[in-house]
Formats: sequence, structure tokens, C-alpha cells
Amino acid sequence: MKQTFNPRSILLLALIVVAGAMRIPNAAQITPWSNFSPIGAMALFGGAYFRPWWKAILFPVATLLLGDLAISLLVFGGKYGILYSGWYWIYAIFLLIVLLGKWILSKVSVQHVLIASVVAALTHWLLADLMVWIGGGTDLRTMQPLSRDINGLIQCYAQGFPFMKNFLAGTLVYSSILFGGFEWAKHNIPQFKEQTAIH
Repeated sequence: MKQTFNPRSILLLALIVVAGAMRIPNAAQITPWSNFSPIGAMALFGGAYFRPWWKAILFPVATLLLGDLAISLLVFGGKYGILYSGWYWIYAIFLLIVLLGKWILSKVSVQHVLIASVVAALTHWLLADLMVWIGGGTDLRTMQPLSRDINGLIQCYAQGFPFMKNFLAGTLVYSSILFGGFEWAKHNIPQFKEQTAIH
């Protein structure tokens, strides 16, 4: 009978779950940087290492969902509902970043992880802030709705830029931990040397 889980698969799952749990201190504003999140790194890591494709999607998305539920219940006490407004857009962007991870990180290297992290942060910023603008976001200077023209869209992107920088920093830091940790284990622990992904 084929073994479903092996030490490598357990390590991959453990790394992504621990990274997902680190979202809770950020959501509780224990960390000083808003949007310094591991979700970009989680998506890239899942896309790079999990096989077949449905596992690359399932495991990171399940971790994202469990983290969202924990944040909703433990941090906010359920006052915003089970999931936040517009969650489906964030999940769609997250899935896109998983696919970017599968494409850019078909061969894992420091250069590819760096490129993928930048692409993930830019993708998240451009698409998430576009959805904010489409949904009638607020101009933080005037506390009025953003104008429904190119100026309003530019203002929305400008407001989101500091959050994008934090997202990029979080993606780089957590990618270093996830990819670095797994690659170190792969090259130094015999049980992890046989395969390159969960099958």
C-alpha cells in the first residue's frame, strides 16, 4: 500500500501551517507593520512544492481559511461575521499567486524566490486595490468615496502602496523562512532527500 504521508509531506504541511498561524499576531496588531503577512509566501510555497495541482491549491487555501476563521473568532470576536467583506476576491488573488508560484518556481532558487515575491506583492496590490476602488473605497484624505475615474483609481493605489511594501516585506521574510527551511532540510536530512514535492 502506498504511503500517503511521508516525513517530507509532514514537514511541508507543518511549515505552511506555522506560517499561517503567524497571521494572528499581525491581525491582532501585535506586530508593528500592517499587512506584514505570510500569505504571499504561503501561496508561493504551496505552488512550488505541492503536487498534484489540486494539493497546491487545497493545502494553502485550507490554511488561509483556517487562519481567517481563527482571526475572525479569536481576534475580532466574530463582530465582522465569519469572513470579512470581499473575502472571495482575496481568495481569488491568493489562488492566482499559487499559480504564479507553480510557474515562476518550477525550479527553486534564491533569484526565482525573489522574483516571485515581487510579482506576488505587485499582483496582490494591483488586483486587491482595484477591487477596493470598484467596491467604492474611501479617499483617506477626505473620508469621502473615491471618485469613479482614473484619479480615484490612482488615489486608491497610492493609499495602498504602503501596505503593498509591507506585504512585499512579509512575503520576502516568510519566503526566506519557508523556502530556506525546506531546502536546508532537503539537503541535510536524509529522510527529505528522495522527492521534490508532495505527490
